[in-house]
Amino acid sequence: MPEFSPWHDNSFTYSSPSNEPAGPAPSQRISEDPEFHSLRRAQRRFGVRATLLSVGGFLLYVLLSHSVPGLMNQRLLGHLTLGLALGLGQFVVMGVTAWCYVRHMRTRVDPLARGLGSRLDQHEANSLRSTAHRGESQQTVQPGSRGYRTW
Repeated sequence: MPEFSPWHDNSFTYSSPSNEPAGPAPSQRISEDPEFHSLRRAQRRFGVRATLLSVGGFLLYVLLSHSVPGLMNQRLLGHLTLGLALGLGQFVVMGVTAWCYVRHMRTRVDPLARGLGSRLDQHEANSLRSTAHRGESQQTVQPGSRGYRTW
């Protein structure tokens, strides 16, 4: 457990809105939530594809340079060879991969992460209210704040 946990009660739990009866809901680990699993799956699926594309492109370039140097030394335009053009193409591949990563995170992963974060904030606010109703002293936490240590 880290010394400065982002959760005020040092737990990694929250209550799922689908499990909220009239009384207090049982807590569960956030990692057991199906929405958390879909978040992880969306990150992992794209990460594997992007890694295979980038590393595969680099590996193909190195293997072609080593295996068929005659093909890679073939001139295309002036002093531009096929090997140089493919080498410069690696920058394009990395740029496209980075652009796709940002687009994927904004459209698929960030909405899921914001939803989980708001549910966690809601759970923290509810638990603070219930502790205040019981008369226990509790440190003041701003709404939406997860108690991160400020420097």
